Amino acid sequence: MLGYHIEVPARHADRLMAADSGFTHRQTLAGVVRFNAPDLHDQAQKVAHAGAHALAAEAAHLEELTAEALARREPIAAAADALARLDVAAALAERAVEGGWTRPEFVDRPVLEIGGGRHPVVEAAVAATGGRFVANDCALGDDSRLWLVTGPNMGGKSTFLRQNALIVLLAQAGSHVPAETARLGIVDRLFSRVGASDNLARGRSTFMVEMVETAAILAQATPSSFVILDEVGRGTSTYDGLAIAWAVVEAVHGLNRSRCLFATHYHELTRLAGSLDSLSLHHVRAREWKGDLVLLHEVAPGPADRSYGLAVAKLAGLPPTVLARARDVLTRLEAGRARTGGIAAGLDDLPLFAAAPPEAPAADPLAEALAALDPDAMTPRDALEALYALKRLARDGRQDG
Repeated sequence: MLGYHIEVPARHADRLMAADSGFTHRQTLAGVVRFNAPDLHDQAQKVAHAGAHALAAEAAHLEELTAEALARREPIAAAADALARLDVAAALAERAVEGGWTRPEFVDRPVLEIGGGRHPVVEAAVAATGGRFVANDCALGDDSRLWLVTGPNMGGKSTFLRQNALIVLLAQAGSHVPAETARLGIVDRLFSRVGASDNLARGRSTFMVEMVETAAILAQATPSSFVILDEVGRGTSTYDGLAIAWAVVEAVHGLNRSRCLFATHYHELTRLAGSLDSLSLHHVRAREWKGDLVLLHEVAPGPADRSYGLAVAKLAGLPPTVLARARDVLTRLEAGRARTGGIAAGLDDLPLFAAAPPEAPAADPLAEALAALDPDAMTPRDALEALYALKRLARDGRQDG
């Protein structure tokens, strides 16, 4: 690379070629000749080194600044922590003022008493379309720590479960909550089994994922936990799903003893209210008006009178011929249920969920003695004696049996 140079036409190059011209020939091209000069070369060198000097100076300044920051790391970290706290507090306060949220009250008992609770995300979406979100109450306590919520699809069961979980989360994060009143005991863990999701990469179906999550909840929930369960057992056959849901309700009530909201379409589960003291029945209200389904999104005491499945199907746009056929099939199924007592016939006399864990299997002395042997460290005589000992153990075991 020539760098900086002087380019002249070839016809004038002879004068610059002279030894006393002060220029140095560098390159000859067609029609032009290029020259350099000592002063120009010096300037080129200075320009070339200026970039390196700039990078070195920048690195030195950065090192100095880093040293200054490290020397003041404690006050800087304290200032950052204070700013973060102010930012969170200001954001929560702004959201509370905008949404009309209230300050929760904490008590020393495992209760959850929400008056006029709302789901902030759903409320904003409903307001954007000109609608009004329907607020609902929730009262979980010693006498009703498990709510069984029934009702039609799209009636608001899942929203009700999620809004109460959000209220618990916001309250314990130090925020106001989207409700008129809120009174709760400290929750040690929040468990959620809602929605449907496959894990195809790991070979898990929707039902498998549901069972894995439900198993984790039953293994970890405590009397201080809050649990929401949405449609447990729906991913398999009716009988299997009802059996699983039935057993899960009993386990959460009798073993985990957690505050729990359990949404389901299995109306047979409402029979558990007669045997579980702390189970309370509730439903989301709906009405049919002139053949159309009106979803009220209100949570009311008591079980749902029916599922309104065909009405929801009509609302979704199923063809009239399909709906008519479904009504005929439903009439026959209900007649059969009336004769046989339904799929939950005989469950009223079923003993309650056994709270005691199953007994551990009896120890096997022969297996334990065999596992304790180290063949590599035994002499032939030791091996023979061990074999006779194992025979005696086996003989004694047969005699005891």
